[in-house]
Amino acid sequence: MQKHVSEIFFPLEGKVRKGALKIKVCGMRDPENIAGIASGGPDFMGFIFYPKSKRFTGFDAQTEILNAFPEKIQKVGVFVNETPEQIFATSRVWKLDAIQLHGQETPDNCRQIQYSVLPVFKAFSIDESFDFEILKAYQDYCDYFLFDTKGQFPGGTGQKFNWALLEDYQLDVPFFLSGGIGPDDVESIRNFRHPQLFGIDINSGFEISPGLKDIEKVRKFISEIKSDIV
Repeated sequence: MQKHVSEIFFPLEGKVRKGALKIKVCGMRDPENIAGIASGGPDFMGFIFYPKSKRFTGFDAQTEILNAFPEKIQKVGVFVNETPEQIFATSRVWKLDAIQLHGQETPDNCRQIQYSVLPVFKAFSIDESFDFEILKAYQDYCDYFLFDTKGQFPGGTGQKFNWALLEDYQLDVPFFLSGGIGPDDVESIRNFRHPQLFGIDINSGFEISPGLKDIEKVRKFISEIKSDIV
């Protein structure tokens, strides 16, 4: 099995410590808000390139965002059932560091993206009926999995799924926990244990309005999560 990008950019030492959790703030699009969130020290920011989303960034690059974007934060482009051509074109103009596939993409779709030397996040919608066995076909072509709450549409349910279901996840690909996580979930995250838990993905639980995050709430959350070393 290939070496995961998480071992290249963010070294893993055995089981992931809670203090090592990475934070991904998704659904960003406002330059001033991005600057404020960046000052809180997230590891990733997600930009949604899905036209049906309320947080759609637009495929054309926004110079104001790119010029002010901190190099230490990785830009993740979120796509839903998009063509490889559009993904590659967007990744070039936005200078993306990674691609998140948040639709019904196949393992071969992931392989095509990863072959372009872009790290791949693959999102899966989790509920009681989810079969973790299907992930085996994806594991060689994804650098991270992202486990979100299953809803009628891709992402943005604002609801948490039952994290205990992740006991059935036994593969080596590190994952991000997502779905309805908000400022009051710090203690629940501290109490959650899984050897492949690598990061936390936050979005609507910290929003003032779609695409606009509460800077102080995000800063406080990041500080509390990153100070929790066990």
